[in-house]
Amino acid sequence: MASSPFSDLSGKIETRQAHTGVIGLGYVGLPLAITLARSGFAVTGFDIDPGKKIALDAGHSYIEAVTDAALKSEMAAKRFGATSDFSELAKCDVIIICVPTPLTKHRDPDLSFVEATCRSIAATLRPGQLIVLESTTYPGTTDEVVKTILEKTGLKSGTDFFLGFSPEREDPGNRDFQTATIPKIVAGDGEAARELMQAFYGAAVKTVVPVSSNATAEAVKLTENIFRSVNIALVNELKTVYAAMGIDIWEVIEAAKTKPFGYMPFYPGPGLGGHCIPIDPFYLTWKSREYELPTRFIELAGEINSAMPRHVISKLAEALDVRAGKALSRSRILVLGLAYKKNVPDIRESPSLRLIEIIEERGGTADYHDPFVDEIPTTREYMALKGRRSVDLDETSIRSYDAILISTDHDRVDYAALAKWAPLIIDTRNVFTRLGLMAEHIVKA
Repeated sequence: MASSPFSDLSGKIETRQAHTGVIGLGYVGLPLAITLARSGFAVTGFDIDPGKKIALDAGHSYIEAVTDAALKSEMAAKRFGATSDFSELAKCDVIIICVPTPLTKHRDPDLSFVEATCRSIAATLRPGQLIVLESTTYPGTTDEVVKTILEKTGLKSGTDFFLGFSPEREDPGNRDFQTATIPKIVAGDGEAARELMQAFYGAAVKTVVPVSSNATAEAVKLTENIFRSVNIALVNELKTVYAAMGIDIWEVIEAAKTKPFGYMPFYPGPGLGGHCIPIDPFYLTWKSREYELPTRFIELAGEINSAMPRHVISKLAEALDVRAGKALSRSRILVLGLAYKKNVPDIRESPSLRLIEIIEERGGTADYHDPFVDEIPTTREYMALKGRRSVDLDETSIRSYDAILISTDHDRVDYAALAKWAPLIIDTRNVFTRLGLMAEHIVKA
């Protein structure tokens, strides 16, 4: 067979000689990089954060899904290394983009990280490279944005270089699934790109699911997260309705989920967190405007979920008034759990940050305790909270607060001690009922 960019890259993938670059070494990029290295590829991780490179060079993983031992093993085998020198992209045969795709204040897509990354790739783009976007985005981004930037080099997708999309499906804290065992959706710009995507990911992931186009693959990811957003909004709304009727939503869900068909349990909470569910649905609502089509269902779900932090604080203020005869503006509140989900250190889009902000907007004082988050790092929306530290939990500190607000129900907490010492507890996660610790001073919200 005559040599061509496709045949050359296909051969490198088959023999594990394709040097791989992963851009963005966060919750998605680092586990992916180590998974690819374990499968035999040489992987270079790229990140603009110098702190990440320092940690990785020292053999320290800052992502729970990657152990220090796994990291050190791949580094010792010279299958993984990290750099902030993007000129090294020229050496990579496969380049995977795992950078943030946040929203603007007006809930429009912010593709600045993707665009800047694509410009960095374009600076060294050469024939025979496969460029993959994994960042969640609206249908059309890979072909309309990424491809446009890369083809400004004069090289053509499908002929000189190859372009694909494969949505990330990471779930921080989930011990039942790892990157290699989560089925991988893959698509490409043309048949050749799709074949390369299947071969490359198939070398590292147990199950590969090809779809017809990059836009379809982008829509798959949005659909998965819209499904969750809408169902969580439903139970959040039911929570408020049933509470007015004196019905416990958690008891209802526990009974409903005994039905072996036609029902899947979702649970209410203080608001949505994580990078995906609070953000991704709005990528589709933004794109739908181009087609003059409304997305009322999706937007309503977003409104309900976004309103939950204020609902929780209203329940907190009511409980303080009725049970303690004290205004929120004169109260000290401890928010328990800063991470957006239990037993992980991930605070991306965490409703706990918004809860602290609302408490202080209303004149109260708010501290937090989280066994996984010692200090609030820099965030895009809550810069005023940067540097605050988790307080210790002991009898004296617990009794010093007017109320404890359970936002995230980490397992590393002595809830029996909280129930004994706290004057008032607002439980948004039903943790005290689950543990058989309900009492008069514990209020569900």
